Amino acid sequence: MRLFLLPISTRRTLLYCERLGETPAQQLSLVEKAQHRAAKMWSDWEKKPPGSLQHRIVSSGNAGLRRIAFEEWGLKSVPPLSTRRRAEEAANTATTNTDKGNAEDAVGSKIEEGLEKSLETQAKSDMDPSKPVEVYYPAATIPPNAVAGVLTRLATEREALHRKRLIWCFVGMPITAPFGLVPVIPNIPFFYLAYRAWSHWRALSGGKHIQHLLERKNGLVFLPSPVLDAIYAKEKGSRGSQAGSQFRDGDQAQLDNLERLLLSNPDGSKAVADAFDSPALELELERAVWQVETALASIKPDDDSQTRAKSQPMRKEDELSQASQPPPPESSANAKDKTRERQKE
Repeated sequence: MRLFLLPISTRRTLLYCERLGETPAQQLSLVEKAQHRAAKMWSDWEKKPPGSLQHRIVSSGNAGLRRIAFEEWGLKSVPPLSTRRRAEEAANTATTNTDKGNAEDAVGSKIEEGLEKSLETQAKSDMDPSKPVEVYYPAATIPPNAVAGVLTRLATEREALHRKRLIWCFVGMPITAPFGLVPVIPNIPFFYLAYRAWSHWRALSGGKHIQHLLERKNGLVFLPSPVLDAIYAKEKGSRGSQAGSQFRDGDQAQLDNLERLLLSNPDGSKAVADAFDSPALELELERAVWQVETALASIKPDDDSQTRAKSQPMRKEDELSQASQPPPPESSANAKDKTRERQKE
């Protein structure tokens, strides 16, 4: 497998994992088999005639799935940590069997034949523990010394959130289970909670897999990509003029503090996907760009600038200028009242 760190904006980055090889059906876990079966059923429902119950459920479901945070989708793309541990155990077992085969000449030929088949199967898989996982990133956008920190943050920042929501899904599943007794109508609430529980578990497991690779010696190799640098430079050139036209010449500091998109739909996302020949990556990028663009569109620049102005401390020059100013004049009503009091005295 290989990892991608793709900045969507100046503050948000997409982590995506691409599986380079297909895992044999015999090595799939029960969860992975259930996932493939559910995906096939969802695909079959999409082919139903428009207006049918299944087609309406799929249409509403796709709209809801698009709103799931792209950070969660990115962690879900990373295989579970158990998959890599099974590959590591298989590699250790293969090494042990090799030593035994060298010691026993009579049975050595049969063991070597079995080892050749297992190593051939392992070479086809992308979970080979002897090879480091490649991480591609744009060096012009992410400094090389900050790549490990960005990867650690993406793997750990949502861990508490996914664990909390996973617990709530498990709490709600028994409550919605009796709705399955209703005939004809499928138990949508239960299936939704079951899917969300699986999604949070996969995100947690993907984050642990990334942490395992970071802790392991030679588990990751960081590769700056000149192709990504060229794509981001082109995007910056096309978006820089648009952003700069909205501010005056003296507002460059304000422009630098604002969060800005670094990729666009569909040109930027398609260019990245075509560069690495990954159609699935294009879908993930389109979803991430759409979410960030929608979030930025809901923030008004005036409100954002006023919030930053209130949060910034007062400069010393402003304090001195306010202290040197004379006190404000008293109102005419207060002056008349003081005059009357003096006359009475």
